[in-house]
Amino acid sequence: YAAWPPTPAKPRTLYFGPNGTLGWTRPAASTGAGYDEYVADPRRPVPYIGYPATGVPKEYMVSDQRFAASRPDVLVYQSEVLEEDVTVVGDVVPALFVSTSGTDADWVVKLIDVYPAAYPDKAPNEAPARGGRDVGPPAVNLGGFQQLVRGNPLRGKFRNSYEKPEPFTPNKQEALSFDIGPVSHTFRRGHRIMVQVQSSWFPLIDLNPQTFMRIPDAKPEDFRKATQRVYRAPGNASGLQLMVLPSN
Repeated sequence: YAAWPPTPAKPRTLYFGPNGTLGWTRPAASTGAGYDEYVADPRRPVPYIGYPATGVPKEYMVSDQRFAASRPDVLVYQSEVLEEDVTVVGDVVPALFVSTSGTDADWVVKLIDVYPAAYPDKAPNEAPARGGRDVGPPAVNLGGFQQLVRGNPLRGKFRNSYEKPEPFTPNKQEALSFDIGPVSHTFRRGHRIMVQVQSSWFPLIDLNPQTFMRIPDAKPEDFRKATQRVYRAPGNASGLQLMVLPSN
């Protein structure tokens, strides 16, 4: 490209909708409560991969997220099947309206490429064994594979400043916007786009007690459950801001 992001790319937003939907159209009316919620428990964190490993396998950056999508403490939003390729270039920026029943919270946002159910497996399809060490994931069925494209967290206390952390007011709605990094990725026709939102990503990031404090000083009793809400009503519609290349 002669420029980054490429000059033809246009800003678009994928909005979170009711019943786990994801689309390019801003919500026109509230449906139900106008938010989705989950209970985040620091004693039962969401892991970053779905299999045991000693160390950090490099493939975690593209690993299957189906294990996370099945958890009650992970919100999942998914598009319809794509009728044409969608190429995303440049920074991925979650723009969220959230609240927490605690005084601190982590917000982990993941952009995911969902493969068609009939996608064929590659051969061989097993991680090689070598000296008893972890060298890759176990065999994976690529039909319905949820490939991580980009994911990163925001530690909520730093939402306005890294120099001056601030507590959340319990159950008060706030706007968050943060950059989770650049991508250059094409979601192929027949695939779906998915976004997952969660409040832990262990052990890639340390556990947040969800109590506003200096985390290295946290004692076991400081780690508390919290109810996290992500809002999607017309006036406070959460979504993911992307740069998208024209299809032609």
